[in-house]
Amino acid sequence: MRDFISQRAHAIPPSGIRRFFDIVQEMDDVISLGVGEPDYSTPWVACQAGIASIEQGQTAYTSNRGLPALREEIGRYLKRRFGVTYNPSTEMMVTTGASEALDVAIRAVTDPGDEILIGDPSYVSYGPGVMLAGGTPVLVPCQAKDEFRMTPDTLMERITPKSKALLINFPNNPTGGVMSHDDYRAIADVVVDHDLMVISDEIYTELTYEGEMASAAEIPELRDRTILINGFSKAYAMTGWRIGYICAPRELCDAALKIHQYIMLSAPTMSQYAAVGALRGGDIAREEMVTEYQMRRNMFVRGLNRIGLPCHMPKGAFYAFPSVRDTGISDVEFAERLVTEQHVAVVPGSVFGPAAEGHLRCAYAVSRDDLRTAVDRIGEFLETL
Repeated sequence: MRDFISQRAHAIPPSGIRRFFDIVQEMDDVISLGVGEPDYSTPWVACQAGIASIEQGQTAYTSNRGLPALREEIGRYLKRRFGVTYNPSTEMMVTTGASEALDVAIRAVTDPGDEILIGDPSYVSYGPGVMLAGGTPVLVPCQAKDEFRMTPDTLMERITPKSKALLINFPNNPTGGVMSHDDYRAIADVVVDHDLMVISDEIYTELTYEGEMASAAEIPELRDRTILINGFSKAYAMTGWRIGYICAPRELCDAALKIHQYIMLSAPTMSQYAAVGALRGGDIAREEMVTEYQMRRNMFVRGLNRIGLPCHMPKGAFYAFPSVRDTGISDVEFAERLVTEQHVAVVPGSVFGPAAEGHLRCAYAVSRDDLRTAVDRIGEFLETL
């Protein structure tokens, strides 16, 4: 059967996150800090809107671009939050989660042989997504000394004549690093000088705890060369509803729409109505969730530093990213032994790229009690090394 499998499918690695998730499923009494998913339920106002759509028989396909009402609400949100304007009729498309948005965005700009620059560390699907589109991923290191932000100097070092686009994710998974307006402006000069496109995955934007909430698209020089990706999974705890969106200049959005038409047709109708409900009435629930995450972050990161795992204070997302480089073992061995010996599941940083090696991704989207217990167990494990 191997001869029937495509070379691209052969080349991409399996998800390192899912490997540890599968281990957890076979064990009891495990505190899982591995999977990046909110531990909150979807705001009831969003659920009501989804239920009402079913009760009213609104279960048919929508436009390929998505419900007009949802696109209009997304437009209002982006204008309110970032001061950036998109035409809901021509510059916007609703997708089946931000994952589909990312896939069609990459395929819309990538030709075989193109190099796509990717911030490193990065979410595990970015590199394989580029490879499946026939492109070559080129990693741009974002380092702890820079609070895991992207700097113009490191970006410049990776650009070649084959560079086509820059794929970034801030607030970042797995580091929690955040880009400010000034940070985006600094890399904008490089992007424009080298005529790059930008694919900006901003799924964690609402989970920004300190500093300004910023978007790549609000930088004037970047707006017309950026494909903005966002969704509802993290901000409104709607992972299972599978709703995301793309905003981009018309020609780029039309190109992405053609791919979307053939692989997905339209996002789930009931989920689109739920997303309208979230944008119209879910802000209070979202703000309460974000406030709780910030309190958990403070408690957990301080606990990690107290037991001897150096950890910067992440400014966004819901991940702590402690270093294990001084423990004498690799991040992979640390994670494997921690889950088997102390029943705490984390993800080794190296699955997110070379710049993440020697770190652990710990999702603090679990209860405070579980976080306290996890810190105690990690401390006990450190004493055995």
